[in-house]
Amino acid sequence: MGKQRVKFTFEETLVKEPVIYELGRKFKIVTNIRRAEVGETLGWVVLELDGEESEIQSGLEWVSSTGVRVDPLGGDVIDG
Repeated sequence: MGKQRVKFTFEETLVKEPVIYELGRKFKIVTNIRRAEVGETLGWVVLELDGEESEIQSGLEWVSSTGVRVDPLGGDVIDG
């Protein structure tokens, strides 16, 4: 099992789409939201993803294909 922290940034047309739900449904990934800010026209979410490395990579490729920006993060997102 692997663990990865990422930040998803959603543009206006994607803010209301259930991308995180679909990520957990389509792939064997447990999503843990650590921080988020969502408005009417822009949103971002910091997630911890748990699962097999291959599932995480496939899932992140799928998220990128939806138009959501995916950025890797390091360190403890709660502490800073």
